[in-house]
Amino acid sequence: MNVRTLCLSILYEGEATGYDIRRLSVEGECAYFIEASFGSIYPALAKLEDEGLVTSRTEQQSGKPSKKVYSITEAGRTAFADELLAPLAPDTLRSPFLLFARYARILPPELVEERVNDYLQQTVAAKEKLDGVPTGSGCHAADKWVINYGRAIMGVAEQYLRTHMHELITMARAEPKKDAAE
Repeated sequence: MNVRTLCLSILYEGEATGYDIRRLSVEGECAYFIEASFGSIYPALAKLEDEGLVTSRTEQQSGKPSKKVYSITEAGRTAFADELLAPLAPDTLRSPFLLFARYARILPPELVEERVNDYLQQTVAAKEKLDGVPTGSGCHAADKWVINYGRAIMGVAEQYLRTHMHELITMARAEPKKDAAE
């Protein structure tokens, strides 16, 4: 998925500003799909508007600069559906924690234990956040499926950390620390 598709997906659900799209891609309902920067969102919106896939209007705000609100067009809805028909790219996982874990062997065991516990708590908090998302009668079945998938992934990650964190901590204790000059 690219930023263009992300913008169309958010606008498919309703009007939004570039700020709204950024917020939804970082902390909102689209945070698990792709993170988009302002530097990629606004050029994508401009191109989508040039192609007639979205429209915009400027809204004046009291005591604030005016804001540009985007809406998807029928052509945009069709283009979004067409993009979903294309083969999916593989998921990508980028994790600073996994880089840290890979090199736990060169780090002090106390630091490894602290970071593993911190990451476990972050994972638990992320799972609890998903557990707090209502999936009752007002939730679309596809949204419920995606939320439950996320809950399952986070649950497996939490369980793995709880049952295997000692292995990572032991690695830090087991291997001699190399001098940085070597």
